[in-house]
Amino acid sequence: MSQVATATLPAASDTIALVSRVAGDLETLLAAATAAVRERVSENGKPSAALVDAEQHAAHGLSWLATYVTGVREAAGWAQRLADEGKFGEVEHLLLLIAVGEYTAQIFGGIPMSQNEIVRLADLGLDAATAAGLRTAAIDEIIATGNTPAARLRLVTLMKDMDGGSSIGATGLDDTLEAIRSEMKRFADAEVVPYAHEWHLRNQYIPLEVIAGMAQLGVFGLTIPEQYGGMGLSKVSMCVVSEELSRAYIGVGSLGTRSEIAAELILGGGTEEQKQYWLPKIASGEILPTAVFTEPNTGSDLASLRTRAVREGEGENAVWKVYGNKTWITHPVRADLMTMLVRTKPDVPGYRGLSILLAEKPRGDDANPFPVEGLTGSEIEVLGYRGMKEYELAFDGFKVKASNLLGGVEGEGFRQLMQTFEAARIQTAARAVGVAQAALEVGLRYAQERIQFAKPIISFPRVSDKLAMMAAELMIARQLTYFAARAKDQGKRCDLEAGMAKLLAARIAWSNADNAVQIHGGNGFALEYAASRLLCDARILSIFEGAAEIQAQVIARRLVEGGN
Repeated sequence: MSQVATATLPAASDTIALVSRVAGDLETLLAAATAAVRERVSENGKPSAALVDAEQHAAHGLSWLATYVTGVREAAGWAQRLADEGKFGEVEHLLLLIAVGEYTAQIFGGIPMSQNEIVRLADLGLDAATAAGLRTAAIDEIIATGNTPAARLRLVTLMKDMDGGSSIGATGLDDTLEAIRSEMKRFADAEVVPYAHEWHLRNQYIPLEVIAGMAQLGVFGLTIPEQYGGMGLSKVSMCVVSEELSRAYIGVGSLGTRSEIAAELILGGGTEEQKQYWLPKIASGEILPTAVFTEPNTGSDLASLRTRAVREGEGENAVWKVYGNKTWITHPVRADLMTMLVRTKPDVPGYRGLSILLAEKPRGDDANPFPVEGLTGSEIEVLGYRGMKEYELAFDGFKVKASNLLGGVEGEGFRQLMQTFEAARIQTAARAVGVAQAALEVGLRYAQERIQFAKPIISFPRVSDKLAMMAAELMIARQLTYFAARAKDQGKRCDLEAGMAKLLAARIAWSNADNAVQIHGGNGFALEYAASRLLCDARILSIFEGAAEIQAQVIARRLVEGGN
């Protein structure tokens, strides 16, 4: 277990310099691939939406390539920052070598877009000769020396002695953010971890006492400006909080998503009066919101949304009456506020006829889910992602105050909603990082405890290799998520970065959970083991907040249109 000792690693500065060269060389390759795909999907010199659709394998493959290249670049930046602070140790060194070595090898050998869809450079229009010309000496070196059996073995040897903290290796965040992480970890370990699996098995709601504890910690007002009762913290802090709570139980981590979406909607599109009224209540946890967007036959195609709202009455008595159906609505029974996307202009086709209503409702419970006129619902039984419950809702004259039209202007709903997607997808990437971290922890612990053939199964390379790759990929997903959050904090358009973070982190959450089950063997398939829950929870991450295919489509369009 000591084939790779500290003294046998290259100097840290040499490895970081090598990875930086590789990142630059991969950027050159990405530029060539982008040009090739752009030519394939363009008509009369301009990208064509129809051709992007027709060439989805190439277009989405380009998105995955860009995500990998960005991940390598962010890993290089992470390593340099740690080195500058004197925090780039052996664990970080090994993570960097393994992750960048593997991702670079996959770029030239084939990137898995899903379990059975592999994209290769030839699919992107780079033939063998072109690809070979772009494979530099630095790329050859990292592929040959990065993800080696000896490196993986040494990393797992070091992981065995770690205290089971919230990451393998340094995160690269400052002391303030790490203090926030520690506070959330203490809460999660005391109030969530011991009970989460039982909540899952019984399909129980997360107790209101836990939600009250989250409110006291400021979870629901984390990024809401102080002037509206929030803490005014960064999106990176939101990522840290979401990671830690989701590591304990994804349902707890996801409660904050509802508040994040509602607050983003109201901040971005609400009137000042709406901001003053709603945001302090959301921040304090007095009001629990939920998002009511999806319909049975629309999914990602929001332009075809049919639920309608009809305005009746005048003055203070004016109301919107809502008719239609919504589905996959999370936590609607106990929600006090529904942010609803509806069609208020039936004669206006597509997106322009949509508006958002801030729909108040009384809290329900299992005995009486919807104690209000005009609203009924039926629970959707799900494999995982429990603790809040999913519902299909039916509206038949459900009343919303006319003054609760977001922004006071009709036809702005789609634009208002689009403004929330960046933050929601970054938060979802952070939830995925938390689930991936939990899977690594349970897999690592079980591999050390399970004895077979007179020794712990972590001694077998096929087990230790899984753990090493789980940790290395997790590092890249975490850094890509922080990268997207920093872009959002800087006020930049970051749908590209947010999409990449969610795309990759969701896949890694699933692969980490799947590997944790495999390490457990038959026990991983038993409901009594947390690994089975993590597998169920991880699977939804590449579907909601924009399916992986939608993320890839968004990224591809930005790339071929010249986004960077």
